[in-house]
Amino acid sequence: MRLIRTGAELAELARRLRTEPLLAIDTEAASFHRYVDRVYLLQISSREETAVVDPLTTGGLDPIGELLADPEIEIVFHDADYDLRLLNREYGFTARNLFDTRIAAQLLSEPGIGLAALLEKYFDVRLNKRFQRADWSARPLSPEMLDYAASDTRYLPQLRDILRDRLEERARLGWAREEFALLEDIRPTAPDQVEPGWLRLKGAKALRGRELAILRELWVWREGMARRADRATFRILNNEPMLAMAKQPPAEIGDLKAIPGVSPDQAERRGHDLLAAVKRGLELPEDDLPKLTRPPRRAPDLAYEERLERLKAARNRVAQQHDLPPGVVCPNGTLEAIARADPKTIAALGEVTELRRWQLRTFGEELLEALRGPTNAG
Repeated sequence: MRLIRTGAELAELARRLRTEPLLAIDTEAASFHRYVDRVYLLQISSREETAVVDPLTTGGLDPIGELLADPEIEIVFHDADYDLRLLNREYGFTARNLFDTRIAAQLLSEPGIGLAALLEKYFDVRLNKRFQRADWSARPLSPEMLDYAASDTRYLPQLRDILRDRLEERARLGWAREEFALLEDIRPTAPDQVEPGWLRLKGAKALRGRELAILRELWVWREGMARRADRATFRILNNEPMLAMAKQPPAEIGDLKAIPGVSPDQAERRGHDLLAAVKRGLELPEDDLPKLTRPPRRAPDLAYEERLERLKAARNRVAQQHDLPPGVVCPNGTLEAIARADPKTIAALGEVTELRRWQLRTFGEELLEALRGPTNAG
């Protein structure tokens, strides 16, 4: 394993790897420690060598982006989704010609689809769990941490070969290729497409008016603290104490100390800021209190519900036939889209955008039969 620390070393590595037909890639981030997640380490392996790249010292990862975008190089990830979103958000990279060993493992109904489980099963390699939540933003990184990081890609080319052969044996390689192709379009979720962060906290939507105002003030305070310190928000204050304060607003430091999840140290160091945030929520004029916009309840659609249940039953039968989890065969969200569209022909079923082509080919007729419902004799 080589540690790449300079731009020149990275350029030389990329030049050497450019002729490889296959490269395995992984990244290490630090969401457990930092407010803004980013790529703090990138691991890359060919069939012959493994390197660990430190983007904090190489001046970026542009040569890696060129390799990712090269359609002549097969890029292997394990669970590519987050890595691809992170690389696109930070560097604008996109990838082509992908193979995801996690998706392959799912389509093979592997009992354990995590990388650690697969490496132990196929290579008798046991990853050190000690580094699962390591702070990859810290420097210097120990030799043990670097070796752990390298193991995430070192075995991926061989694992890809094993899983690809098994997919081909079971006539599922086409399924996998379609799933892999969809990864090419993965992008980070746009901020304006989601609810405010304070409203996404578990339990927030059960609050009303004044409680929501207090929660919002606490959340804004915590975000500001976390951003300035570049620390994960839960390291400033967990969600549960904020919800507790919203329901029963504390008036003094002693009240804070009685709230589960607020340590004596937090109460002393941050108590005045917390009480000030609570006070802002309490003093907000009634007309300015946050109001939840709740969608109107839909009238029950019994025909839709019946179609959905029949589709689920058909999907479950198919899953049993193929020895796969039902959610891998066809997620409930896809079945809901089909039940809403209520297509009458294979062509119409194929127009349901959520349905994969391999699903249409493999069990499209079974889904159509389920939509038609039981036939009445006589």
